[in-house]
Amino acid sequence: MAVSRNCEGASRRDCLRLGLGGLFGGGLVNALHARDVAAAVDSGSRRVAKAKSCILIWMDGGPTHFETFDPKPNAPSEIRGEFEPIATKVPGVFYSQHMKRLAASLDKYAMIRSIRHDQGNHGAGNHYMMTGAPTRIPVGCGAFVSFHPSMGSVVAKECATGEALPGYFSMPSMSRSGGPNFLGAQYAPFVVGDDPNRKEFRVRDVAVPLDLLGGRFERRNDLRKVVDRMKRLNDESAGDPVLAADEYYRQGMDLVTSPDAQAAFDISREKDEVRDAYGRNSFGQRALLARRLVEAGVPFITLYDGGWDHHSNLFDALDKRLPSWDQTVSALINDLDERGMLESTLVLALGEFGRTPKISTLAGQTKAGRDHWANAMSVLMAGGGTPGGAVVGATDRDGYSAVERVLSPENFVSTVYTKLGIDPNKILYTPQGRPTHLVSDPTPITELM
Repeated sequence: MAVSRNCEGASRRDCLRLGLGGLFGGGLVNALHARDVAAAVDSGSRRVAKAKSCILIWMDGGPTHFETFDPKPNAPSEIRGEFEPIATKVPGVFYSQHMKRLAASLDKYAMIRSIRHDQGNHGAGNHYMMTGAPTRIPVGCGAFVSFHPSMGSVVAKECATGEALPGYFSMPSMSRSGGPNFLGAQYAPFVVGDDPNRKEFRVRDVAVPLDLLGGRFERRNDLRKVVDRMKRLNDESAGDPVLAADEYYRQGMDLVTSPDAQAAFDISREKDEVRDAYGRNSFGQRALLARRLVEAGVPFITLYDGGWDHHSNLFDALDKRLPSWDQTVSALINDLDERGMLESTLVLALGEFGRTPKISTLAGQTKAGRDHWANAMSVLMAGGGTPGGAVVGATDRDGYSAVERVLSPENFVSTVYTKLGIDPNKILYTPQGRPTHLVSDPTPITELM
């Protein structure tokens, strides 16, 4: 294949191969490509949406329902644990003692207490709750599995707005089943790994690299323009990857130099009292950044919040963790409400399952915890037309199982899609042409609609 070369014997493609074309890294280029592909989706297939965006707080590891939203004060001591119940804004509904702010604001969101499934390990449980589809084969507890597109990837594909920012973010990492599967890598999340609680917070592929400051960034871009002007004998042919990349590099430059795009990530613009309300910690400031991304038009943001797998040291760990977690989540809901954004923003908080009723002590451990338990879990849902104060379903007296209004992960995921204007009964097609339902049981939770 003929390739145009300059007088030094280097072709334009050689320059790109050496890194001059990789000015922004692959992540942003892929995300920009994803945005354009998603924007081409036929909007006529979408339902009228109540919500425009979703913030998913993913409590990885499986949070205990006993010590959070479903305490069992009348259960035997080996079940009820060390924490005391407290009253909520809704008469007759109680939370555990560290959920004070969320208890006081239950009138602004709903609580689901009756989702259950049969996937009691992390890999399978993650997949089921993230996608609404059980795994096709048994998987290990530590597996990162993807047999079906995640909610974030589906929303990025179906709800793209055509704005500069990607349609799906995950902070500070991607959950183990949060990927796009057969939808393609263009619908994978844009990961913001840096900590917005740091003064030096920077977003990869959006901020100019530190070693290119002081004019070097502009000089490299000028050099790329010179390379772009080289005579190309073959670049006009169909399918040339160099030509195909040009538009995304141009858009990447626009994004890096766009005041509006930079403003979305500039968390320092927030007032101190707002930042304090969310909590001056990594989780709190990521929640605040999620609100700013919603304001910028991003349809799906995952806050990956790991460390909920408390097989031991449950009560000491939650004594330290839950007060600040309660502060952050309640601040997010209240802030969205006060800004008039809660009606159009869906907020979810959940993990892959709940925890065992009976407190246990692992071999070699001295402090007790709870193990995996998929028969009962609690899920918080706010915004997007969700009725405040609704408590859907119930577990039995000892928290062993959902017994009233028993629901499945399919019902939960169908509710999320419906609120975002996506038909959960939609048929998707794999690259091989195989049809598959978005959700096998597309029945949403009617009490939350």
